[in-house]
Amino acid sequence: PRRQPALSISRSPTNHPTKMAPKKGTKGGKKTAAPASASAKKADPLFPARPRSNGIGGAIRPRNRDLSRFVKWPKYVRIQRQRAVLYQRLKVPPAVNQFTKTLDKNEAATVFKLFNNYRPETAAAKKQRVKEAAAAAASGGSAPARAAHQVKFGLKHVTTLIEEKKAELVLIACDVDPIELVMWLPALCRKMDVPFMIVKDKARLGALVHQKTAAAVCLAGVDKADASQLELLKSLAKEKYNDNADLLRKWGGGIMGLKTQAKLDKRAKAMAAEEAKKLASLGLS
Repeated sequence: PRRQPALSISRSPTNHPTKMAPKKGTKGGKKTAAPASASAKKADPLFPARPRSNGIGGAIRPRNRDLSRFVKWPKYVRIQRQRAVLYQRLKVPPAVNQFTKTLDKNEAATVFKLFNNYRPETAAAKKQRVKEAAAAAASGGSAPARAAHQVKFGLKHVTTLIEEKKAELVLIACDVDPIELVMWLPALCRKMDVPFMIVKDKARLGALVHQKTAAAVCLAGVDKADASQLELLKSLAKEKYNDNADLLRKWGGGIMGLKTQAKLDKRAKAMAAEEAKKLASLGLS
C-alpha cells in the first residue's frame, strides 16, 4: 500500500508567539503602584518591631538574660535544692522541724561575741606553748599556763559534758547532714536540764573552733567578767528552747507548690459555686 505523506505545520512568518491580552486593573500590562499610605502599616507602640538578624551570631541569646534555668548544676547543688523542696512538701515531725527555729541575727551576734572570747588555741599556738613549757621545765622556771576556759567541740566530747552536767551552754548547728547525728541532742539537753540553742550554721561553729564545720559546741565555764552575760544567755535559751512546748508539738512542711495551690483554690471555688447553686435550687439561699 502507498504511504500517506506527513502533515506539515505552518508557522507564522515572524515565528513569535502571539501577545496575550492585558489583565484587568493594568494598563498595557504594567502594574500600578499602590498608594504609600496603604502599604506602610502603622507602628504599634505596644509591640515595637524587632527585625531578626539572620547573620552570623544572630541565634545567640542576649547577654543580660538570666540563664540559671539552663545551667546543669552540680549534683550536690541539685540534691540540696531537692531536699529543701521535700522539707516544704512533706509533713516534717517536730523532732526535725525544731531545727528550722534558729536564733535571729541580733541574738546570734550576742552569743557568738561571748564564745569568741573563749576560742581554743590553734595548732601553732599549742606547739609554741608546749615548746615554752618544755624549755621552762628544763631551766626550772614556771611554764605558761593554759587558758582556764575554752570552747569545747566535737560531738562525743559535747555529749559527755552534757551527760555529766558540766556544760553551761550548748550551741547546735541547724544544717547538720545527716540530721540524725544531732536530732537526739535537744532531748538530751532537756533531760539533763542543760540550756541549748540552735544556730546557723555548722560552718560558723567550725570557724569558732578553727575547723571547717562543727555539729555542736559548748562552754563549760567563763570568767567572772562574763558570768552575768552567760546567765542572761542561759535564761534566753531556756525560754526559747528548753521550756518551749511548741517545739515539741508543731509539725512542719505541708506547703504545696504554686501550681498545686492555684489548682486547689480553683477547685474550692468551683465547689462553693456548686453548693450555692444547690441551695438556690432548693430555695434555701
